[in-house]
Amino acid sequence: MSDSDLIIETGGPVTTITLNRPDARNTLSAPMLAGLVQSVGEAVESPDTRIIVLTNTGSTFCAGADLTASRPGVSGASDPSAPSLADVFGAIQHARCPVIGKINGHAVGGGVGLVAACDLSYVRSDAKLGFTEVRLGVAPAVISVVCLPKLGRADAMEAFLTGEWFSPARAVEMGLINASVDPGKLDARVDAVVNAILLGGPAGIRTAKELINRVPAMDPDAAFAWTTSVSQSLFDGDEATEGIRAFRERRLPSWAPPQSG
Repeated sequence: MSDSDLIIETGGPVTTITLNRPDARNTLSAPMLAGLVQSVGEAVESPDTRIIVLTNTGSTFCAGADLTASRPGVSGASDPSAPSLADVFGAIQHARCPVIGKINGHAVGGGVGLVAACDLSYVRSDAKLGFTEVRLGVAPAVISVVCLPKLGRADAMEAFLTGEWFSPARAVEMGLINASVDPGKLDARVDAVVNAILLGGPAGIRTAKELINRVPAMDPDAAFAWTTSVSQSLFDGDEATEGIRAFRERRLPSWAPPQSG
């Protein structure tokens, strides 16, 4: 991966990772996959990072696997131990902080998987999305792990089996993304979501993400036992002490950024 294939920008509590292979439609080459795993990991390890934003240059967010590679597929690398698409999805979903997709262009195949792997995704309204793998004689296998939890069965069947493109508005109906946004308003919409999340306590936000990822797969009795313990631990923590004190004193808690206006 060249130094410019991914652009990493860190500003206060937000780290922005930009896919920057516009001439190749931001396809997921082996170096790109490795770079994404590394950059997400480094952002998570930084004590300053509270939100990761994933976005792109060019008219395509991500066109999936790099089919021009000598070994196209979910890894694209001759070394089987090299980071794969599954590793990228895992890095995003296991990140301690929210990952927001600011999808500034089309997404297809593995690119739709990236959209779905993000905790929140906002897509410009003139973009197109599609699970086109069947048109190539393959299937949306790895990406199904992050896409199917968000899709209804009927929607998934239609999208996976036909390979047809669909609009962001349709993706909202399917539950795949959060919102279809006018192109000129995408930055402002994501900025507003970022600012809203920063008002929440870091430990509370981190735990909220973990709840969403873990509770649906748990036995109800086990879930009640675990969440009761989690809740008590949070209430006993310094963050809750500050948050409750700030609420009573009608001020912002210490972790919240200054509010303009």
